[in-house]
Amino acid sequence: MKHLRSAAALAIATAIVATLALAGCGSSGTSNSTGEGATINVGSLYEPSNLSNMGGGGQGVTEALNGNVYEGLYTLTDSGTVEPLLAKSTTISADGLTYTIILRDGVNFHSGKAVTSKDVKVSIEDVVAPNSQSARKSSFMAISSIATPNDKTVIVTLKQRSISFVYNLSYVWIVNADVKNLKTTEDGTGPYRLGTWKRGSSLSLERWSEYWGTPAKNKEVVFHYFTDATALGNALLTKQVDVITSVQDPDSLSQFENNKNYVINNGKSITKLLLAFNDRVAPFNNVDVRKGIYSAIDCKKLLQSIWGKYGTLIGSMVPPTDPWYEDLTNVNPYDVNLAKSELAKGGYPNGFSFTLDTPTYSPHPLVAEFLQSQLAKVGVTVKINSVSSDQWYSKVFVDHNFQATLQEHVNDRDVVWYGNPDFYWGYNNPQVTKWVSEAEQSSTPAGQTAYLKMVNEQIAKDAASAWLYLYPQIVVATSNLSGYPLNGLNSQFYAYNIVKK
Repeated sequence: MKHLRSAAALAIATAIVATLALAGCGSSGTSNSTGEGATINVGSLYEPSNLSNMGGGGQGVTEALNGNVYEGLYTLTDSGTVEPLLAKSTTISADGLTYTIILRDGVNFHSGKAVTSKDVKVSIEDVVAPNSQSARKSSFMAISSIATPNDKTVIVTLKQRSISFVYNLSYVWIVNADVKNLKTTEDGTGPYRLGTWKRGSSLSLERWSEYWGTPAKNKEVVFHYFTDATALGNALLTKQVDVITSVQDPDSLSQFENNKNYVINNGKSITKLLLAFNDRVAPFNNVDVRKGIYSAIDCKKLLQSIWGKYGTLIGSMVPPTDPWYEDLTNVNPYDVNLAKSELAKGGYPNGFSFTLDTPTYSPHPLVAEFLQSQLAKVGVTVKINSVSSDQWYSKVFVDHNFQATLQEHVNDRDVVWYGNPDFYWGYNNPQVTKWVSEAEQSSTPAGQTAYLKMVNEQIAKDAASAWLYLYPQIVVATSNLSGYPLNGLNSQFYAYNIVKK
């Protein structure tokens, strides 16, 4: 699942707890300070809905807080490797079922409380709690028990082997077990504390002087939020912001090309744009219909019309950066005659009509219109129903009340969600579910890769969804800025190494 780019826009209290809202820490504009005293102004389209990564905070909360305010036992680097962070050491039993984790010494929360094994236990348990909205909730169902024999030791026992367990733990923020409402407060261990959140405008982070590790290289980071991609580009052009985390307006790039004051970085993307069918309901419970729809779409033309020379065609949920990637773009090729034949085979020789729930933010409206035009050529009528982010979350993701939808998924290694019949798109192939389970129980990366390649091939054959294209990961910054992440894996944007000269 994506961190659901702006998932539910849940209402929250207007005040951040006084102990965390530092007086005068908000930034109203671009700072001229450089070096360790610099304010880094970041432009983004993804304001958090709240401050919790388990409470529907959306992509924005990961972008701003992950690694900056909150940390995990392990961290997923911008290059895609997993490294220890709050975990000092990890010992895995011979049968792969017991993980003994020793915590790093001298780590405190921003409130001053020392991090203990109890906090780790509660942090993990909160992910799998009934009310958790964590994207990785299902990844921890293998946990049998969590023991805390002392303040520095966590022993996790699994029901079955989980080769991705350490990787999955990199998604778990270690939070203060005593804090009750993490949607409106924060108490992390990261190099920044929360400053001021001006809803609808900006969110600031202040360098924390008592951080256990290497201090942030800048004094303050301010995320400025925009609802329009063009406005975001203009903000960089006028130096209101120093960097854009992910460009969503291809037309804006021309103003930065061949301009020595800016640098355009084309990183490694994992963001997939999907035409996701509700595979539970007719006619999309029919594999021939899904394949017919997929083959009626000229994905190459769509990508070029939206992104020009940027972006990549994909034929499944797996991007090239995942170990089990294969080029499957020819499994459901663009072929109008083939599409008509498959629709007829599925029982719809004269086509049909369906409603496409379409998020209102770019580029979804344009993509929806493109699909509407393409599918009309094979007799399929598309009714576009525009929905806000919070409407999408409740209607599609939670209630499964849809026929088809557009959505982008920003996580890597998320092909495993096709093994979960309860996921919002309702794909249910028992063989795929079995392969996903066997992949996770593999004792070697090679075994895991082999199973997930079979998963990838099968979902492509079943046209479980239509994977339209892989977004480009374009970060544009002023030329005096360095140290910012280029790949933004899983929407994270580590700000602590950013330097303004």
